[in-house]
Amino acid sequence: MIESLFGYNIQNSMNNDETKSKSTFPSKHVLEPKRLQNITILSKALNATSEQICQALIQGKGLCLQQLEALVKMVPTKEEEGKLFNYKGDINELGSTEKFVRAMLSVPFAFQRVEGMLYKETFEDEVVHLKNSFSMLEEACKELRSSRLFLKLLEAVLKTGNRMNVGTIRGGARAFKLDALLKLSDIKGTDGRTTLLHFVVQEIVRAEGIRVSDSIMGKICQKSSKVNKTEEEKEEGYRRMGLELVSGLSTELYNVKKTATIDLDVLASSVSNLRDGMSKLQYLVEKDLCNGEESENFVNSIKCFLSYADRNLRELQGDEDRVIVRVKEITEYFHGDVSKEDNPLRIFVIVRDFLGMLDNVCKELRRFKASHTPNPIATFR
Repeated sequence: MIESLFGYNIQNSMNNDETKSKSTFPSKHVLEPKRLQNITILSKALNATSEQICQALIQGKGLCLQQLEALVKMVPTKEEEGKLFNYKGDINELGSTEKFVRAMLSVPFAFQRVEGMLYKETFEDEVVHLKNSFSMLEEACKELRSSRLFLKLLEAVLKTGNRMNVGTIRGGARAFKLDALLKLSDIKGTDGRTTLLHFVVQEIVRAEGIRVSDSIMGKICQKSSKVNKTEEEKEEGYRRMGLELVSGLSTELYNVKKTATIDLDVLASSVSNLRDGMSKLQYLVEKDLCNGEESENFVNSIKCFLSYADRNLRELQGDEDRVIVRVKEITEYFHGDVSKEDNPLRIFVIVRDFLGMLDNVCKELRRFKASHTPNPIATFR
């Protein structure tokens, strides 16, 4: 079908490719065929000659991120370096790829320079990402601690639990683990549909609605509407205003939900990797390349960057230490003993999952008017 549509002969194409392959690569190779093929592909992606690459490595500048990433993947093993340096035959017999790598190795510590330049190129983005993550964590702690509505919900859950457990050993509790929030949907009423979470939300919705309607803004709104309202209309008004507030809790705790996707160990590892990378770069310019005139430009370029990187890493370390303290404090405040937690950010995961359940209940309650909603209390009597 391809031949008839496009005049393309697969067999001939394959033969041509084989011919090209034979003419491109000489019969003598130092590197393994698969390794040679990979490096060849990477060297073509560089879009630069070996002279241009070597000059950029000597100067310590002039290579973009994509070129540096490709060069890092080309780093030869000690064995491959030895084979290239100890090759006794005619250099012209080597393929262009092997000549390319051999030329690079003529620059002192060539691939260490590549790694250092790549570190420098990606440093700013990595620091910004980490700072934003730590800032988000700090904001999440503030949101949880200062959210009046979230605390009201917890109070409602505690009171409801104590009312249901009155006369039992669990009655009169002064606190509960936040894990309990995720079990509220498991407790169903006698109708088989209404859950304990429905009940708690409806109660808090009504309470918040009354609070808002009694506020100054609420009274202004009431004056602009009809004065003589029936009890049913008042209840519907409370419900509507309260539901608006409760359904907005997810937005209020935006950073809490985002933080639930963060892995604190990964962030700590990233900060540690940045420190290690800077140490390697310092060793390269202060020890490996301290002698040699041809390394002077590279060393000067990197030394300017290192003072900048050091300041940023000190700030980043301060951010990390402060956030770890904040997370520990907020976990102890809501969840008790921190030492038993495998995941330091588990509290945020729990709250995120609870907010998802809360949103679903609010959506369900929006579908019904107060007059058509069954009395939630009756199902739990």
